[in-house]
Amino acid sequence: MTFHVDPNGYLVSGSKRYKCAMGLNGIGHKQTEGDGLTPLGSHALGRVFWRADRIARPKTDLPCIEITKTMGWCDDPTHSDYNQLITFPHPAHAELMWRDDHVYDVVVELMFNTQPIIPGHGSAIFLHIARPEYRPTEGCIALNQRDLLELLREANETSTLSVDQK
Repeated sequence: MTFHVDPNGYLVSGSKRYKCAMGLNGIGHKQTEGDGLTPLGSHALGRVFWRADRIARPKTDLPCIEITKTMGWCDDPTHSDYNQLITFPHPAHAELMWRDDHVYDVVVELMFNTQPIIPGHGSAIFLHIARPEYRPTEGCIALNQRDLLELLREANETSTLSVDQK
């Protein structure tokens, strides 16, 4: 199954269209950490992370991992763990996966800058829950929780997310 994201703010799956948020600087050729771009291209879906204290395990064929209070994602391009799941405490800068808001109650890893990992090229590009009013992300794609969980029911290990500018 291939899901498509268009620049008008919709993720399309077959005949279904889901409103989504994208990077605050739109869609583009992501080349630097923190540029606010949602990366162009076709990205495989990786692991699904979820907060078991807030929602049930997502129904999906993708591998699922329960988020713990010590999980993070390294966004320090000078560290060997860059763009990888880490455990706190950690010597490098990393984003905490256990958040007070609900944005990471369900998180899908997008396989961007993973094979190989290029330091500084972009990290923590996820499909996650949208903020109120679908406020822009730092480069991720975000849907409301209901839509994200529905999409995950269709997803499997061969699913990809295609991000287009046209």
